[in-house]
Amino acid sequence: MVEVVLIGIAAGLLAGMLGVGGGALFVPALVAIVGLRQVDAEATSLLAIVPVALVGAVRQHRYGNLRVRDAAVVGLLAVPGAVAGVALVNALPTRVVEVSFAGLQLFVAAQLVRRAFRDAAR
Repeated sequence: MVEVVLIGIAAGLLAGMLGVGGGALFVPALVAIVGLRQVDAEATSLLAIVPVALVGAVRQHRYGNLRVRDAAVVGLLAVPGAVAGVALVNALPTRVVEVSFAGLQLFVAAQLVRRAFRDAAR
């Protein structure tokens, strides 16, 4: 349980600071540190990110950084995707899910590095 508490604190700090949470932080930590299976970690992170996202959004709104209409559109349109994604992840072999998740993480990391170098060259 101590590990879960530390993951929550670290993820909350990083989510508020960097705007990342569930997939980027909770899932790897729940798999590597707590020992959850990939799909269990993904499902757990979906619920765990709700309070983090709400608090972060409220705080960012106070700074004038929240685009409520865009957030509502993205959130509402993501619902059918989440329904389909849950059905799909439970039908796929665990190894396919793990490799797909790792591939997504690598793709995001590569994009962040590319943008950092591009911005530094300006």
